[in-house]
Amino acid sequence: MRQTPRRQTPQARVKAARNKHILWGGLGVLGLLITLAASGMARADDENIISSHGYSFYGDLTYPEDYPHFDYVNPDAPKGGELAIPFVGTLDSMNPYARQGRAHLFSVMMYESLLGEAPGGGAAPADVYAEYYCLLCERLEYPEDKSWVIFYMRPEARFSDGTPVTAHDIAFSHNLLLDQGFKSYADAVRARIPKVEVIDDLTIKFYFTDGISRRSLIEQVGTVPAWSKAWYEETGAKLNESRLNISPGSGAYMVEDVDISRRIALKRNPDYWGNDLPFNVGRNNFDRLRVEMFGDSAAAFEAFKAGEYTFRAEGDSRLWATQYNFPKVQSGAVVTKELFNGSPPAPTGIIFNLASEPLKDRRVREAVALGYNFEWTNASLQYGLFQQRSSFSQDTPVMATDAPVGLELELLQSLGDLVPEEVLTEPARMPHTSNPDTLRDRRNLRTAMRLLDDAGWEVGDDGVRRNADGETLKLNFLFSSASSPTLTGVMENFVANVSSMGIDITLERVDSSQFTSRERDRDYDLIYDQYAAFIGTGTGLRQRFGSQDAAFSLFNPAGLASPLIDELINISLRAETREEEEAAMRALDRALRHEFFMVPLWYNPDHWVAYYDMYEHPEEIPPYNLGYLDFWWVNEDKAAELRASGALR
Repeated sequence: MRQTPRRQTPQARVKAARNKHILWGGLGVLGLLITLAASGMARADDENIISSHGYSFYGDLTYPEDYPHFDYVNPDAPKGGELAIPFVGTLDSMNPYARQGRAHLFSVMMYESLLGEAPGGGAAPADVYAEYYCLLCERLEYPEDKSWVIFYMRPEARFSDGTPVTAHDIAFSHNLLLDQGFKSYADAVRARIPKVEVIDDLTIKFYFTDGISRRSLIEQVGTVPAWSKAWYEETGAKLNESRLNISPGSGAYMVEDVDISRRIALKRNPDYWGNDLPFNVGRNNFDRLRVEMFGDSAAAFEAFKAGEYTFRAEGDSRLWATQYNFPKVQSGAVVTKELFNGSPPAPTGIIFNLASEPLKDRRVREAVALGYNFEWTNASLQYGLFQQRSSFSQDTPVMATDAPVGLELELLQSLGDLVPEEVLTEPARMPHTSNPDTLRDRRNLRTAMRLLDDAGWEVGDDGVRRNADGETLKLNFLFSSASSPTLTGVMENFVANVSSMGIDITLERVDSSQFTSRERDRDYDLIYDQYAAFIGTGTGLRQRFGSQDAAFSLFNPAGLASPLIDELINISLRAETREEEEAAMRALDRALRHEFFMVPLWYNPDHWVAYYDMYEHPEEIPPYNLGYLDFWWVNEDKAAELRASGALR
C-alpha cells in the first residue's frame, strides 16, 4: 500500500522557509555573537581572524563544534546490504569533467573535499541552507573581510590506496580544474582566486582577488574534489579526456566493477579513514552501491519488477499513476511513498538557443511557447499529478509574485533604464494558460499566428512561414532518445502544435552520448534541459545566467546575456544582510522570467519513490536531500524475508 505522510501545501512550505529566513535576518549584534560562540567560531582579537569548524557567509552555524552527528540521521543505522538503482541511456566514460563522453554520478562518489558534501555534491548537512562543515579539514581560518582562507587538514585522511591526503593534493586538484576543466569554470575561478599556497603538508591557503564580492569564495575552494597528485603524475591521465580508469578517492566508497554497458558497482572501503567523524555518523550505510544500465525506460521498469535493482526514484507520472499495482506492491514486497521535498524544483523546460537567428526575436519565442498546453498535457498524459512551474525559485521566499514593493522595488528603481517599465509595475511573468479540453488551443494559436506575422514570418500558399528573403522558419529541437514515453509524447504534441503554426520544426532524437556532445556544442535551436534553482546568491549565478561566459558556458544552455541580469547578480553578491539578499534574489527571479528564454513546464512538489521493503530512512526527511544514497540503510531481517519469499534474487 502506498504510504503518504502528511503533505505541506506550497504556501505552508513558503511560510516555513520565510520564518527561518526572518529568524536568520533578525540576528542583531548580540544574537550574532551568541551564535558564533555556540557554533564554536572564535575570533583572534589581535588579528580579527575567525577560526571555525565550518563556514557560512553570515557567520551563523547550526551545528556547534562538538556536534555528535547531524540531527536528521539515525546514529545507530546499521551498516550492510546493497542499494541498486537504474540508469536509462548510454555511458562511455568515468570522467565527467571532460567535454567528450558521458559519465554517471557513481564516477565522482569516491571523492571528498575540505568542506564535506553529500554523494555527488548534494547538501550535507541537508537540513540547513548554505552551511558547510569540515571533512578533510579539521578547521579553517579567515579574516573578517574574507580576503583569504587557511584550511588545516586532518592528518588521518587517506586515499583508498593508503596514501595520505595532503595540501599538495588539494592545490593540485584546484589547479587541474583550472588547466584542464571546463572553460567557463576555469575563467570564473581564475578571476576570483589568483593564488594558492601550500604552507606545509597539512596546511593550505587560498588568496582572493581584491575589490570583488566575497560570496562563494571560501565554499568554492572548500568543495573542490581532492584527487591524488601522485596518481595523475604516475599515470599521465588528463582531466579533459574521456576514460574509464579513475584515480583513488578518499571517500567511503571505491570502485568495485565497471562494465560501462551493463553496470557500475561501488563497494565500501573497509579502511575508510573517516568512519567515526561526526560528519559521517549515520551516513554511508550500504556495503555496496550498484547502478544497472538499460536501453529504454520500459526495460528498466520491468527489471525493477523482477528485482534486478531495488530502488527507484520515479519521474514518470503515467507509471506512478497506473503501473505500481503489480503483485509485489500488492503483497508489500515493494513499497511506494510520496516523501517531502523542501528544495525548489529544478527549472526544467524547453530552452531557446538565443544565438539561433529566428529565436533572437522575442515574438517568435512567444509564439513557439504557445504551442505548449500544460493544462491538457497534465490532465491527459500526466494524470493531473503535476503543478505548473513559473519561477526559478518556485515556492520559496524569493519567488517573485506580485508587482515589486519595498526593498525589491527600490533596488530595481536604482537601475534606471536597465529595467523595463513593466518589470517595475506589473506582477512577475506567469506561464500562459490553455484550454484543458483540447491539445490545440485555438485562442493561443491565433495569438501565435499574429506574433509570427508581426515578426515578418508570413505564411505562404504551401502553409510554410518565410521571411522577406524567402527563408523558411526552420527550428531543430534536440531531444534524448532515452527519455520516457510520457515525456516523448509531451514533446511530440508540442512539436505538432508548433508545426501547425507553419513552422518547419523537427524533433531530433539522438542517443544519450550524442545528446551530451551536441548540448555542449550548443548545436540546437531548442532543447529540453534545465537550469539550477536558487534560494540565495553565489558567484555560480554568473556561470548560469551571466553574460561573460554566455557564449560557451555549459550551465547556460540558452546563452542568456543580459545587462540587467548581470547587474542584479552583482547586487546580490554585494548584499550585506539576508533581507538585501532576498530582495535581490526576488528581483533576479522576476527579471529572468521577463527575459523569457525558456518555456517552463511542470514540477512535482514531492519525491516519488518505490523500493523493496528492506530499506529504512529517518522519520523526517530533511528538506534539501532525499538522501537514499546518503543516510538510508538496510534492515537485514526484512532483506532476508524478501530473499526467502523469492521476491528478491
